[in-house]
Amino acid sequence: MKTINLIVPRGWHELDDKQLRYLFGLLADDYSSAEIRTLCLLRWCGLKVLYRQDNNFVLSFGSEEFMITVTEVTDAIEALKWLDEIPSFPVRLSRIGQYTALPSDFLSVPFEKYIYCDNLYQGYLHTKDDSLIDEIMKVLYPGWNSKGLPLERIATFYWFASLKQYFAKTFHHFFQQTGGPEANLLGNAKSIAQQVKDAMNAQIRALTKGDITKEKEVLAMDCWRALTELDAIARETEELYRKYNTK
Repeated sequence: MKTINLIVPRGWHELDDKQLRYLFGLLADDYSSAEIRTLCLLRWCGLKVLYRQDNNFVLSFGSEEFMITVTEVTDAIEALKWLDEIPSFPVRLSRIGQYTALPSDFLSVPFEKYIYCDNLYQGYLHTKDDSLIDEIMKVLYPGWNSKGLPLERIATFYWFASLKQYFAKTFHHFFQQTGGPEANLLGNAKSIAQQVKDAMNAQIRALTKGDITKEKEVLAMDCWRALTELDAIARETEELYRKYNTK
């Protein structure tokens, strides 16, 4: 029996820009999870469907032709099940047009940019207003100033969502204390604008320790340094809370 070995990416981290653009294009066109994984399997493995015969498909792989059943397709796309999840590490298109992206993990990015993007991201979660994603793109791709294509907007959403998930794991004291940025905002009766404003001001106050003369310095801090400090403050607060509530 002839055997054809197919090699597929093992995770988001192995996808290049071309593969990401294809994937986000499928997401933008509202394909189902199974359809996306099937189409990605075909594209990334260099397979072409020639025709269907009952419940079987005849495919070509280079100069080879072979038949595969629907069950075999279902089994094969399980290797791409990870496409159904938000990336565990920030993943993004490295360029949009001529504009180069910021570091995917926001290392060395000013804290002010993170706060601004987070405000826009929270607003998008509540309103689904695509113009907010366009505003995020203007920050993430310095110099870019236009309306994003549907696939570029989805790529941007995935980038920031995966960044926040990554930060929640890395700075777990800070994000756990607030119940997670999304959970904290969604569970509050205040308006979204007021919630975002309160969250932003709380972070800045914690870093300046109430000294408003240090606000510019704080906003210019490296994002990772700022979040490290906030995480340390949250950890100390947790320890004090446990100490005085166990007496």
